[in-house]
Amino acid sequence: MSDLAVTVDGVELTADWVEENPRTRAAISEALPLDGEATRWGEELYFRTDVDVPLEDGQAAVPVGAIAYWPQGNALCLFWGPTPASEGDEPRAASPVNVIAILDDSEPLTQLDSDATVTISRL
Repeated sequence: MSDLAVTVDGVELTADWVEENPRTRAAISEALPLDGEATRWGEELYFRTDVDVPLEDGQAAVPVGAIAYWPQGNALCLFWGPTPASEGDEPRAASPVNVIAILDDSEPLTQLDSDATVTISRL
């Protein structure tokens, strides 16, 4: 069973927490539900939050479907493909992020044309 419900412009997705970045994961979990008007940057959506945690086990290149916290912008990011910072097809953040969860299926995000409203909550 999945841990999180992720809604992007009315499209329902699910995600599972990852073991990495436990302090970031705990801070995000405590703040749920989170939502915002997300900005699209390549094949990434990000939206600002009130959560403020430092870089933990940061990485710039992330897996497809990653949900990550970006400490430089206090933002949550959803990755499903290349961004302007990518080297090839891998998703890559502008600067290191803390990956906290992985979407069970990121394919519906490929249909997005522009920015979107995102909500992340517990299932």
